[in-house]
Amino acid sequence: MLIRVKDVSKIYKMDKVEISALKNVNLDIDKGDFIALMGPSGAGKSTLLHIIGCLDLPTEGSLEIFGREIRNMKDKELSIFRNRHIGFIFQSFNLMPVLNVYENVEYPLMIRGGKVDREKVLHTIESVGLLDYLKHRPDELSGGQRQRVAIARALVTDPDIILADEPTANLDSKTGDKIISLLVELNAKHKVTFLFSTHNEMVSKYAKRIINILDGEITH
Repeated sequence: MLIRVKDVSKIYKMDKVEISALKNVNLDIDKGDFIALMGPSGAGKSTLLHIIGCLDLPTEGSLEIFGREIRNMKDKELSIFRNRHIGFIFQSFNLMPVLNVYENVEYPLMIRGGKVDREKVLHTIESVGLLDYLKHRPDELSGGQRQRVAIARALVTDPDIILADEPTANLDSKTGDKIISLLVELNAKHKVTFLFSTHNEMVSKYAKRIINILDGEITH
């Protein structure tokens, strides 16, 4: 078992109001899974992704990755663990506007420290079909190309898990299909575990498993 989410609840406090984003969620994910997390806006998809991605902690319950309880890690240890094992693809791309394609993909390796393997960066960029755009900045690329840069950036660290939050939300349907097809291909080739959120049933057809979530609860 790669990931185990056990009895996870998440409550956000806003002034005197408590918002229950997740309620007693249980989920097991195996290595190589390709999972679509489906539900309407506000269902709790992003919250669950953030917790699995170690960007947030549950209010109650536990998260284990490789059998390690995430709650037991200190901040620095957690940051290293996240950088080594987890890649993120955001719907808003989250690229650095002052950096070109090569530099954006290289960036996670720079954070690790040590010498960056240039050939590895180039090979990763080539795998998403952007080798001819190395010196282009994000504002010189289409939405689909920016998403490909985001995918390459997530892949370059050789993560065990890639989490994608509505990866096709800002793309037209044709480009969105190409992006998901690319993720399927990378999942098959590299055996990376993918978990992506979507409310688009056309996108979910590519998944090996579909997990439905509504009002913070998994409904299957």
